[in-house]
Amino acid sequence: MRSRTPDRLCAEAVELARTAAEEAALPGMVGDHVEVAADGDRVVTHYFACEDPGYRGWRWAVTVARASRAKVVTLDETVLLPGPDALLAPEWVPWSERLRPGDMGPGDLLPTEADDLRLEPGWTGEDVPPPNSAVSEEMAELAEAEDADVAAGPPSAQPTTPLRGTIAAVAEELGMRRARVLSRYGLHTAADRWDETHGTKTPMAQAAPASCESCGFLVRIGGSLGQAFGICANEFGPADGHVVSLAYGCGGHSEAAVMPKPPRPSEPVIDETLVDPLPLRQAAGSEDESSEDLGHA
Repeated sequence: MRSRTPDRLCAEAVELARTAAEEAALPGMVGDHVEVAADGDRVVTHYFACEDPGYRGWRWAVTVARASRAKVVTLDETVLLPGPDALLAPEWVPWSERLRPGDMGPGDLLPTEADDLRLEPGWTGEDVPPPNSAVSEEMAELAEAEDADVAAGPPSAQPTTPLRGTIAAVAEELGMRRARVLSRYGLHTAADRWDETHGTKTPMAQAAPASCESCGFLVRIGGSLGQAFGICANEFGPADGHVVSLAYGCGGHSEAAVMPKPPRPSEPVIDETLVDPLPLRQAAGSEDESSEDLGHA
Protein backbone atom coordinates (compact mmCIF):
# COMPACT_ATOMS: atom_id res chain seq x y z
CA MET A 1 0.00 0.00 0.00
CA ARG A 2 1.41 3.39 -0.97
CA SER A 3 2.17 5.92 1.68
CA ARG A 4 0.74 9.40 1.16
CA THR A 5 3.56 11.08 3.09
CA PRO A 6 6.97 10.93 1.37
CA ASP A 7 9.79 9.36 3.29
CA ARG A 8 11.84 12.09 4.96
CA LEU A 9 15.28 10.83 3.96
CA CYS A 10 14.21 10.11 0.38
CA ALA A 11 12.49 13.50 0.10
CA GLU A 12 15.67 15.25 1.25
CA ALA A 13 17.79 13.52 -1.43
CA VAL A 14 17.20 16.31 -3.95
CA GLU A 15 20.85 16.69 -4.93
CA LEU A 16 21.19 12.96 -5.54
CA ALA A 17 18.19 13.07 -7.82
CA ARG A 18 19.43 16.20 -9.63
CA THR A 19 22.82 14.62 -10.27
CA ALA A 20 21.14 11.58 -11.80
CA ALA A 21 18.94 13.76 -14.01
CA GLU A 22 21.91 15.83 -15.22
CA GLU A 23 23.77 12.64 -16.15
CA ALA A 24 20.82 11.44 -18.26
CA ALA A 25 20.02 14.79 -19.90
CA LEU A 26 22.05 17.12 -22.08
CA PRO A 27 24.05 19.80 -20.31
CA GLY A 28 21.88 22.61 -18.99
CA MET A 29 18.57 20.86 -19.71
CA VAL A 30 17.60 20.13 -16.08
CA GLY A 31 15.62 22.95 -14.51
CA ASP A 32 14.23 23.68 -11.07
CA HIS A 33 12.93 21.08 -8.68
CA VAL A 34 9.17 20.98 -9.27
CA GLU A 35 7.74 18.55 -6.73
CA VAL A 36 8.26 15.34 -4.83
CA ALA A 37 5.75 12.49 -4.73
CA ALA A 38 5.58 9.31 -2.68
CA ASP A 39 5.32 6.12 -4.76
CA GLY A 40 5.30 3.76 -1.80
CA ASP A 41 6.98 3.00 1.50
CA ARG A 42 10.43 4.58 1.34
CA VAL A 43 10.07 5.15 -2.42
CA VAL A 44 9.96 8.76 -3.63
CA THR A 45 10.07 10.42 -7.08
CA HIS A 46 11.61 13.86 -7.58
CA TYR A 47 10.44 15.93 -10.56
CA PHE A 48 12.65 18.51 -12.29
CA ALA A 49 11.64 20.87 -15.09
CA CYS A 50 12.98 20.06 -18.56
CA GLU A 51 14.54 23.04 -20.32
CA ASP A 52 14.73 21.37 -23.74
CA PRO A 53 12.61 23.45 -26.19
CA GLY A 54 11.49 20.28 -27.94
CA TYR A 55 9.96 18.90 -24.72
CA ARG A 56 7.87 21.78 -23.49
CA GLY A 57 6.05 20.87 -20.29
CA TRP A 58 7.96 17.61 -19.76
CA ARG A 59 9.72 16.77 -16.50
CA TRP A 60 12.65 14.67 -15.43
CA ALA A 61 11.42 12.06 -12.95
CA VAL A 62 14.06 10.55 -10.69
CA THR A 63 12.96 7.78 -8.32
CA VAL A 64 14.98 7.11 -5.16
CA ALA A 65 14.47 4.60 -2.37
CA ARG A 66 16.02 3.20 0.77
CA ALA A 67 15.83 -0.15 2.48
CA SER A 68 14.05 -0.72 5.73
CA ARG A 69 16.04 0.64 8.72
CA ALA A 70 18.70 1.95 6.34
CA LYS A 71 19.80 5.56 6.19
CA VAL A 72 21.43 5.43 2.76
CA VAL A 73 19.23 6.54 -0.14
CA THR A 74 19.85 4.80 -3.45
CA LEU A 75 18.87 5.65 -7.01
CA ASP A 76 16.19 3.57 -8.76
CA GLU A 77 15.61 5.07 -12.20
CA THR A 78 15.62 8.29 -14.23
CA VAL A 79 13.11 8.96 -16.95
CA LEU A 80 11.60 11.88 -18.90
CA LEU A 81 7.82 12.05 -18.41
CA PRO A 82 5.14 14.44 -19.72
CA GLY A 83 3.72 16.92 -17.23
CA PRO A 84 0.15 18.25 -17.00
CA ASP A 85 0.83 20.90 -19.67
CA ALA A 86 3.22 18.85 -21.80
CA LEU A 87 3.26 19.11 -25.57
CA LEU A 88 2.29 15.62 -26.75
CA ALA A 89 1.90 14.03 -30.15
CA PRO A 90 -1.65 13.23 -31.27
CA GLU A 91 -3.07 9.89 -30.29
CA TRP A 92 -1.92 7.17 -32.67
CA VAL A 93 -4.59 6.02 -35.10
CA PRO A 94 -4.19 2.81 -37.16
CA TRP A 95 -3.62 3.34 -40.86
CA SER A 96 -6.87 1.54 -41.68
CA GLU A 97 -8.77 4.27 -39.80
CA ARG A 98 -6.68 7.15 -41.18
CA LEU A 99 -7.21 6.15 -44.78
CA ARG A 100 -9.71 8.27 -46.69
CA PRO A 101 -11.12 7.98 -50.21
CA GLY A 102 -8.72 9.53 -52.70
CA ASP A 103 -5.55 8.87 -50.66
CA MET A 104 -4.39 6.07 -52.94
CA GLY A 105 -1.96 6.93 -55.71
CA PRO A 106 -0.27 5.02 -58.55
CA GLY A 107 1.74 2.10 -57.22
CA ASP A 108 0.10 2.07 -53.76
CA LEU A 109 -1.24 -1.22 -52.37
CA LEU A 110 -4.23 -1.41 -50.05
CA PRO A 111 -4.27 -4.65 -48.00
CA THR A 112 -7.66 -6.30 -47.62
CA GLU A 113 -8.57 -8.24 -44.50
CA ALA A 114 -9.61 -11.84 -44.88
CA ASP A 115 -12.93 -11.15 -43.13
CA ASP A 116 -13.68 -7.86 -44.90
CA LEU A 117 -17.42 -7.29 -44.61
CA ARG A 118 -17.50 -5.75 -48.08
CA LEU A 119 -16.41 -9.02 -49.73
CA GLU A 120 -17.69 -12.58 -49.78
CA PRO A 121 -16.51 -15.75 -51.55
CA GLY A 122 -17.57 -15.81 -55.17
CA TRP A 123 -18.06 -19.60 -55.33
CA THR A 124 -20.68 -19.90 -52.55
CA GLY A 125 -24.25 -19.06 -53.31
CA GLU A 126 -27.50 -19.56 -51.48
CA ASP A 127 -30.84 -20.01 -53.16
CA VAL A 128 -31.78 -16.43 -52.37
CA PRO A 129 -33.00 -14.20 -55.19
CA PRO A 130 -31.01 -11.01 -55.80
CA PRO A 131 -32.43 -7.78 -54.32
CA ASN A 132 -33.65 -6.55 -57.71
CA SER A 133 -35.47 -9.79 -58.49
CA ALA A 134 -39.22 -9.72 -58.83
CA VAL A 135 -39.60 -12.46 -56.19
CA SER A 136 -37.29 -10.91 -53.62
CA GLU A 137 -38.54 -9.55 -50.30
CA GLU A 138 -37.29 -6.06 -51.09
CA MET A 139 -39.29 -5.86 -54.31
CA ALA A 140 -42.39 -7.21 -52.57
CA GLU A 141 -42.16 -4.47 -49.93
CA LEU A 142 -41.75 -1.81 -52.63
CA ALA A 143 -44.79 -3.13 -54.49
CA GLU A 144 -46.91 -2.99 -51.35
CA ALA A 145 -45.74 0.58 -50.68
CA GLU A 146 -46.62 1.66 -54.22
CA ASP A 147 -50.09 0.10 -53.94
CA ALA A 148 -50.66 1.99 -50.71
CA ASP A 149 -49.74 5.29 -52.37
CA VAL A 150 -52.35 4.96 -55.15
CA ALA A 151 -55.14 7.44 -54.39
CA ALA A 152 -58.72 6.94 -55.53
CA GLY A 153 -60.22 9.50 -57.91
CA PRO A 154 -61.46 10.10 -61.41
CA PRO A 155 -59.55 8.70 -64.39
CA SER A 156 -58.16 12.15 -65.12
CA ALA A 157 -56.35 12.05 -61.80
CA GLN A 158 -54.60 8.76 -62.64
CA PRO A 159 -51.36 8.55 -64.66
CA THR A 160 -51.91 8.66 -68.38
CA THR A 161 -51.37 5.41 -70.28
CA PRO A 162 -50.54 4.94 -73.95
CA LEU A 163 -53.28 3.99 -76.34
CA ARG A 164 -53.89 0.27 -76.71
CA GLY A 165 -52.27 -1.27 -79.76
CA THR A 166 -49.48 1.29 -80.07
CA ILE A 167 -45.78 0.48 -79.79
CA ALA A 168 -45.64 2.49 -76.55
CA ALA A 169 -48.40 0.33 -75.05
CA VAL A 170 -46.57 -2.89 -75.94
CA ALA A 171 -43.32 -1.49 -74.54
CA GLU A 172 -45.08 -0.61 -71.30
CA GLU A 173 -46.40 -4.15 -70.95
CA LEU A 174 -42.87 -5.48 -71.42
CA GLY A 175 -41.51 -3.07 -68.85
CA MET A 176 -39.70 -0.83 -71.33
CA ARG A 177 -41.12 2.66 -71.00
CA ARG A 178 -38.15 4.52 -72.51
CA ALA A 179 -38.97 6.09 -75.83
CA ARG A 180 -35.34 5.96 -77.00
CA VAL A 181 -32.20 4.11 -75.98
CA LEU A 182 -28.51 4.54 -76.76
CA SER A 183 -27.50 3.95 -80.33
CA ARG A 184 -24.42 2.04 -81.38
CA TYR A 185 -22.61 5.34 -81.81
CA GLY A 186 -23.69 6.45 -78.33
CA LEU A 187 -22.37 3.22 -76.84
CA HIS A 188 -19.00 3.62 -78.59
CA THR A 189 -18.54 7.23 -77.51
CA ALA A 190 -19.44 6.37 -73.91
CA ALA A 191 -16.99 3.44 -73.97
CA ASP A 192 -14.20 5.66 -75.34
CA ARG A 193 -14.90 8.31 -72.71
CA TRP A 194 -14.86 5.84 -69.82
CA ASP A 195 -11.77 4.06 -71.10
CA GLU A 196 -9.92 7.37 -71.27
CA THR A 197 -10.55 8.21 -67.61
CA HIS A 198 -10.51 4.70 -66.08
CA GLY A 199 -8.86 2.51 -68.67
CA THR A 200 -5.76 0.41 -69.05
CA LYS A 201 -3.58 3.32 -70.29
CA THR A 202 -3.96 5.45 -67.14
CA PRO A 203 -1.00 5.74 -64.72
CA MET A 204 -3.05 4.08 -61.96
CA ALA A 205 -3.75 1.02 -64.11
CA GLN A 206 -0.13 0.80 -65.29
CA ALA A 207 1.08 0.55 -61.67
CA ALA A 208 -1.74 -1.74 -60.49
CA PRO A 209 -0.87 -5.29 -59.34
CA ALA A 210 -3.95 -6.77 -61.04
CA SER A 211 -6.91 -5.74 -63.18
CA CYS A 212 -10.47 -5.01 -62.09
CA GLU A 213 -11.70 -8.13 -63.85
CA SER A 214 -10.50 -10.27 -60.92
CA CYS A 215 -11.35 -7.77 -58.15
CA GLY A 216 -14.08 -8.53 -55.65
CA PHE A 217 -15.13 -4.87 -55.51
CA LEU A 218 -16.17 -4.85 -59.17
CA VAL A 219 -19.94 -4.67 -59.75
CA ARG A 220 -20.93 -6.16 -63.07
CA ILE A 221 -23.27 -4.29 -65.39
CA GLY A 222 -25.62 -5.72 -67.98
CA GLY A 223 -25.86 -5.17 -71.68
CA SER A 224 -23.11 -5.08 -74.24
CA LEU A 225 -21.06 -2.62 -72.16
CA GLY A 226 -20.88 -5.21 -69.37
CA GLN A 227 -18.40 -7.18 -71.47
CA ALA A 228 -15.78 -4.47 -71.05
CA PHE A 229 -16.86 -2.30 -68.09
CA GLY A 230 -18.09 -2.49 -64.54
CA ILE A 231 -18.59 -0.26 -61.50
CA CYS A 232 -16.01 0.10 -58.73
CA ALA A 233 -17.44 -0.34 -55.22
CA ASN A 234 -14.26 0.15 -53.17
CA GLU A 235 -14.81 3.25 -51.04
CA PHE A 236 -11.05 3.73 -50.59
CA GLY A 237 -10.26 3.30 -54.28
CA PRO A 238 -9.69 6.23 -56.64
CA ALA A 239 -12.60 5.13 -58.87
CA ASP A 240 -15.26 4.44 -56.26
CA GLY A 241 -18.71 4.77 -57.85
CA HIS A 242 -17.27 5.22 -61.37
CA VAL A 243 -17.56 3.02 -64.42
CA VAL A 244 -14.18 1.35 -64.93
CA SER A 245 -12.74 -0.79 -67.65
CA LEU A 246 -12.19 -4.45 -66.81
CA ALA A 247 -8.53 -3.86 -67.72
CA TYR A 248 -8.29 -0.96 -65.26
CA GLY A 249 -6.74 -1.52 -61.84
CA CYS A 250 -5.48 0.13 -58.68
CA GLY A 251 -3.76 -0.76 -55.44
CA GLY A 252 -7.10 -1.40 -53.76
CA HIS A 253 -7.54 -4.74 -55.52
CA SER A 254 -9.25 -7.18 -53.17
CA GLU A 255 -6.62 -9.90 -53.70
CA ALA A 256 -3.53 -7.76 -54.33
CA ALA A 257 -2.16 -7.63 -50.80
CA VAL A 258 -2.63 -9.45 -47.53
CA MET A 259 -3.33 -7.68 -44.27
CA PRO A 260 -0.05 -7.69 -42.31
CA LYS A 261 -0.06 -9.48 -38.98
CA PRO A 262 0.71 -7.45 -35.86
CA PRO A 263 4.36 -7.69 -34.83
CA ARG A 264 5.12 -10.22 -32.11
CA PRO A 265 7.45 -9.00 -29.39
CA SER A 266 10.65 -10.94 -29.01
CA GLU A 267 11.34 -13.02 -25.96
CA PRO A 268 13.29 -11.24 -23.19
CA VAL A 269 16.99 -11.97 -23.10
CA ILE A 270 17.08 -11.74 -19.32
CA ASP A 271 13.97 -12.78 -17.41
CA GLU A 272 13.79 -10.37 -14.49
CA THR A 273 10.52 -11.84 -13.19
CA LEU A 274 12.08 -15.04 -11.83
CA VAL A 275 14.05 -15.39 -8.60
CA ASP A 276 17.05 -17.73 -8.36
CA PRO A 277 17.30 -19.20 -4.80
CA LEU A 278 20.86 -19.21 -3.46
CA PRO A 279 21.90 -20.95 -0.19
CA LEU A 280 23.20 -18.61 2.52
CA ARG A 281 25.25 -21.30 4.23
CA GLN A 282 27.21 -24.23 2.88
CA ALA A 283 25.87 -27.71 3.64
CA ALA A 284 27.50 -29.77 6.41
CA GLY A 285 28.66 -32.48 4.00
CA SER A 286 30.34 -29.93 1.80
CA GLU A 287 32.29 -28.51 4.79
CA ASP A 288 33.64 -31.98 5.69
CA GLU A 289 34.73 -32.62 2.10
CA SER A 290 36.45 -29.23 2.00
CA SER A 291 38.35 -30.06 5.24
CA GLU A 292 39.50 -33.43 3.86
CA ASP A 293 40.74 -31.77 0.69
CA LEU A 294 42.74 -29.29 2.73
CA GLY A 295 44.22 -32.15 4.88
CA HIS A 296 45.38 -34.11 1.86
CA ALA A 297 46.84 -30.96 0.42
